[in-house]
Amino acid sequence: MNIAALFVRPDSHYKAMPGVDAYDHKRDAKTWPGGVPAVYHPPCRAWGRYKAVAKPRPGERELALWSAEQCRKFGGVIEHPASSDLWDAIGCVTPGLRDKHGGVLVFVRQGDYGHRAEKLTGLYIVDAPVPDLVWTEKKFSHKVESMGCAERERTPPKFAALLVSIARSVAQ
Repeated sequence: MNIAALFVRPDSHYKAMPGVDAYDHKRDAKTWPGGVPAVYHPPCRAWGRYKAVAKPRPGERELALWSAEQCRKFGGVIEHPASSDLWDAIGCVTPGLRDKHGGVLVFVRQGDYGHRAEKLTGLYIVDAPVPDLVWTEKKFSHKVESMGCAERERTPPKFAALLVSIARSVAQ
């Protein structure tokens, strides 16, 4: 099944994945026509732990809400920090329980999928089953805060593959 990956980095692994229509900043995810499930990576700096000192671009905060609307319409998965205020804003406050839109919030550590830091992440999965998620006892010595922007943002290949598999499992 073809899917979309929205708000990806220009050097994203999604661009090399068969059947994935990737939208980076230059392509503009808001031009995506919809119609298929997607993986959503909306900017998080306006929603995350450091939002008080973040400098989001005009309209950037709204992209996460737009992503939630699209995900609820077409199915797929939103990836955002576990501590993101987005989860409360979209009414998904009880991890593990499906909401009225068919969505469920689960947590995963990107470090278990190849990131150098733990990077605790929330996944809001709509109209798809929750896959078996890896959760190891591994200790992570690297901190996201000490990494450069590109490394912080980049989705590890194994994690991208997981998110694509979730989007492809959306009930059609």
